[in-house]
Amino acid sequence: MAETRLVFLGPPGSGKGTQAERLSSRLGVPAISTGKMLRDAVKAESELGRRVGEIMGSGDLVDDETMAAVVQERLAQDDARAGFILDGYPRTLAQAAALDAILADMDEQLDAVVLIEVPEAELVRRALARQREDDTEEVIRTRLEVYRDKTEPLVRHYADRGRLHRVDGHQSMDEVAEAIAEAIEGGLNETEMAVEV
Repeated sequence: MAETRLVFLGPPGSGKGTQAERLSSRLGVPAISTGKMLRDAVKAESELGRRVGEIMGSGDLVDDETMAAVVQERLAQDDARAGFILDGYPRTLAQAAALDAILADMDEQLDAVVLIEVPEAELVRRALARQREDDTEEVIRTRLEVYRDKTEPLVRHYADRGRLHRVDGHQSMDEVAEAIAEAIEGGLNETEMAVEV
């Protein structure tokens, strides 16, 4: 397959991290999660990495400007030249604009954005099944509400640009993986396509 630059969106518990890793193996491009990007930046001990380390060490959230610098540094690495799958970035319209600017500087653009959709009841069930101490139903539903508030504008943004591909995440991992592959392969040849399985 040709060079592929993707963003994965989906609520907590949708399985997007797992699916990003699976597609990464299939396409031969790195799956890059926000957390991994930040940890790698700190590990690299660059000036940017030290800045990120200080922010995270103080318990603060990494601001959009610093996050954009981390993304830019990561996407400039050799393994991302043939493409990438971003998981967890962008999360807001401001971050989407920053990503567009980063890619424009590299003379590139996003090929597709995959939205993995799962009914809220199933997301709550999955989260409760993990049996984490802080995962009460109320906390989980609040998390999902925050996700919706922040991400809905992003979903509309990419849909309006013909980049969004919806995939039903309420099926087996293999079926979701196949639906994503079909969306990506079809989406690179068409301006817009939605996959509902």
